[in-house]
Amino acid sequence: MKGKIFAKIFGLVCMMLTAVTFNAAAGATLAVAVGCAPGAGAVAGNVVALVAGRFAPAGAMRAGVFTEIWTGEQIKQFRTALESWGWLTRIRSYNQYVENDVIHFVAIGGDPKVLVNNTTYPIKVTALEDADKPISLDKFTTEATPVTDDELHAISYDKMASVQERHRDALIEAFGARAIHAIAPDQNAKDIPVLRTTGAAYNGRKRLTPEDLLALKEAFDNMDVPKKDRVLVLCSDHANDLLAVDKQFKEHYNINQTEGRICRLYGFDIYEYNGTPYYNSTTGKKLAWGAVTSATDTHSTVAFYAGRMMKAQGSTTFYHSEAKNDPQNHRSLVNFDQYGICLPLSETKCRAAIMSDKAA
Repeated sequence: MKGKIFAKIFGLVCMMLTAVTFNAAAGATLAVAVGCAPGAGAVAGNVVALVAGRFAPAGAMRAGVFTEIWTGEQIKQFRTALESWGWLTRIRSYNQYVENDVIHFVAIGGDPKVLVNNTTYPIKVTALEDADKPISLDKFTTEATPVTDDELHAISYDKMASVQERHRDALIEAFGARAIHAIAPDQNAKDIPVLRTTGAAYNGRKRLTPEDLLALKEAFDNMDVPKKDRVLVLCSDHANDLLAVDKQFKEHYNINQTEGRICRLYGFDIYEYNGTPYYNSTTGKKLAWGAVTSATDTHSTVAFYAGRMMKAQGSTTFYHSEAKNDPQNHRSLVNFDQYGICLPLSETKCRAAIMSDKAA
């Protein structure tokens, strides 16, 4: 009887030691990945596992059940990536105003009427009715990635960290494309210009020229857009067009790539990003988000005044199903939800686009 009790106690102790070892190793690995001391990570790994009620033996948590750690790391890395994205860094963050993945703006009710040399009393009272304007953040969801127990046993690198990094990169790319799409005008209108390229025919379109950039500068000047913080985001087609004809642009392109900024020309800080939206060359209208392009659609360059733009990051959720709950496949599934938004604060006098015109 005593032998059975001893064996049971010994087994429990072994399980606990194994769990502690695993949690420490996982915590240390994550700590090194984020630039912290491995010892602190080892302790944190066990604390998180204990608090979360997941103090379990090896095999029970191999797929990355440290939800709090993975979520925190995703939030940190997502924010860091946004702040290193060239043109996107120029846009002010409104993270502090986000509540439950909704950001609240005040819709100003109007300005008071000004009376000159008034002789009529009592002066008329006019209320200025302000209103709350809530805007829900966009939700970005990655498709689930399978991670099998066999992979975790066989590979020599941190599979879960690699999966998380790829999900984060995909979310960042989607956020950037969505942001520049929201900033770009829907179509040419008063104080929201959408210009067309005028250069020589090339691959079925007209090239972008320095004169087109000059026309864009003139449009911004006519809208009284402040000279500082004018940002131009070139698509790759238009960047290549300028490289072919503009010596100054070419010299800067080959030398200055600090923080993604190529140079400053025609009053614009110039960046390159190929996720800019497409326009229908016949109607001149911007394609809807996610629409499939056709032969009539052409790429665009987007310009904006950074002082009238906003971006915000909301909640991050890490989803996973553990391999131990999948007896047929022995695999974990991992994906993320990320809330965020980027919008112009004003409809007019702060943004424009240049779309490639079709060659005759």
